Amino acid sequence: MSAFEPFEQFDDIEDIVEQLNDPDPKFRRVAVINLADSADPIVVGYLRDALADESTEVRLQIALALGEFDGADTAAALAIAVTDADGGVAQAAADSMSELKDPSAADPILPILTHESAFVREAGLRALKELRRSDCLKPALQAFSDPEIGVRVQAIGVVGYLQSEETLPALISMLRDGEAIVRRTATGALGFSATNSAAEAVSLALMDEDWRVREVAAETLSKINSSIAVEPLRSAISDDYWQVRQKAIRSLGKLNAREAIEDITPSLDHDISNLRKEAAAALGEIADPAAIPALEKHLEDPDPDVRKNIRWALGQIQTT
Repeated sequence: MSAFEPFEQFDDIEDIVEQLNDPDPKFRRVAVINLADSADPIVVGYLRDALADESTEVRLQIALALGEFDGADTAAALAIAVTDADGGVAQAAADSMSELKDPSAADPILPILTHESAFVREAGLRALKELRRSDCLKPALQAFSDPEIGVRVQAIGVVGYLQSEETLPALISMLRDGEAIVRRTATGALGFSATNSAAEAVSLALMDEDWRVREVAAETLSKINSSIAVEPLRSAISDDYWQVRQKAIRSLGKLNAREAIEDITPSLDHDISNLRKEAAAALGEIADPAAIPALEKHLEDPDPDVRKNIRWALGQIQTT
């Protein structure tokens, strides 16, 4: 079989493996592709050994090829590739690692959380998030104090995915982080909790100096689904950023906040059509007859999507 011939017979893996020693890196790269095409887990070991190849193109192809496999052996190979001196290879390995689904893959990944490279630590945490292993909770919480922003963000992701109420104090503490992206991530991660302490913490985030944190806070409060959130969300309708106001209106609708109807209806007159559309939708969710006059007044809104939402809202009220 020619080195450039598509790999169609899966019983000659050993022949393909021999091509990994070809003096021409182009042939070695094609061998990697053919091994991946076999879809046979046995090739993972060969690919791992080939990570010592002197050719960047070959190592890059290996990092990409490993994304076709799963399990602890694949994770072990990727844990090596993610430390590659070439940034492109390392990034490809990090991306392949994030696609792992087998919980056993966590075992060879956990050790790299203490690697000297922030990129490697971040990649490891990113991969652990999807694996949802409870024993990843402690190292992820430890990473909350990592000096690198990206590592802290990914650590919050791991903790948020595990959805353990015992982590609430730690997550809430991250709302005081000096970096907005960290605070924003922590705010969103609190959405799994139904506790008043989570609602109170996220409500305070509605006053964060960064509008993107406030936007996530406004959206997250509807997930927590606590009556404590209603008053802070009513205040957030007057936020300087329309994106925050939009999320606040949407959450008030999901929370069925009838007391917020008078706060929501003025947005039916806003210049930004997205706010008018959101206001109509929220009033439909609340479905209180008190909103009928304001909705009927805007039946001829110039935006077709707004008109559609208004008609839907009126229909919701009539059928309630």
